[in-house]
Amino acid sequence: MANLTPVIESLAAEIGENVYIDVAKWHLHLNDAHLHTTVAQKVFPLIEDKAITEDSVLKVLKEIKVPLGGGKTEVPLADLLPMKCQVSLMDILEKFQDEY
Repeated sequence: MANLTPVIESLAAEIGENVYIDVAKWHLHLNDAHLHTTVAQKVFPLIEDKAITEDSVLKVLKEIKVPLGGGKTEVPLADLLPMKCQVSLMDILEKFQDEY
């Protein structure tokens, strides 16, 4: 995986800068929430397999749990991303899949 590290880091950076969670109309970009690398690592196998679809990405986003309230509760990342950000994420992933 060492040779893939720069690719995953590049993907993570793009996700982190362009995708955010929305909590009470407060936007927290995934890089600020320290979630961008997790998302990149979890979706990268889909990119390798040329399997980026809305359903496959949504499944991954549902599996990533975001702790809230100091860990008192966890919410799937999919539930915190506005539709605009889901579309942006899909665009980013499709671009990376085409280039990879």
